[in-house]
Amino acid sequence: MLTYLTTLLGGLGTTLWLTLTSLLLGASLALLMTWILERRVVALSQLVRLWILLFTGTPLLVQIFLIYYGPGQFTWIKESWLWTWLRQPGICAMLALGFNTAAYSTRLFKGALDTIPAGEVEACRALGLSPGQTLWMKVRHAARRIVPAYSNEVILVLKGSSLASTITIMDIMGLAQRLNAQTYDTLAVFGVAGVLYLSMNGLLTALFRWCEKRALRFQS
Repeated sequence: MLTYLTTLLGGLGTTLWLTLTSLLLGASLALLMTWILERRVVALSQLVRLWILLFTGTPLLVQIFLIYYGPGQFTWIKESWLWTWLRQPGICAMLALGFNTAAYSTRLFKGALDTIPAGEVEACRALGLSPGQTLWMKVRHAARRIVPAYSNEVILVLKGSSLASTITIMDIMGLAQRLNAQTYDTLAVFGVAGVLYLSMNGLLTALFRWCEKRALRFQS
């Protein structure tokens, strides 16, 4: 068991890198798409809704396969500078996870903003606040609702990163699969992998509980 743990810890950095970069990409896109929906930009809003439909309505594993194997079917992509990046499984997994969490996070952020009573928005307008200041007020009041829900999304991305092993990435799950193929000690190998994921999820849960308490200050 100790040997398995030592081996699997070798994939911890890859798992954390993949999770962090996917969350950064996803959060950036989600904030942009939420802003587009809030501003009601007609054409762009339709594209955002289509994005959300595609990435929330199909399995993450299918998205990983399409992004990793799909571009190689087009000659013009293979002959362009894009192929330098799209041929790398780590980049493809990060894009798939990032695009997926962006869709779910956009729906989460927009839903939290929509719960703000219309009277508070009207009060901001009556006080002469700019649209940007009004949006900031809504964000402050929605923070209490966003933090607990977004913590679940972060954990889902961490667990979803295990699917990256299907495209040859040696993260925790990738190393676990290789160990299992070498030892056939399935219960012990994947048991240790499960403990590692459980430990990371526990730490993330504790961190977000602390953030949730901090977010209470925005309610005053």
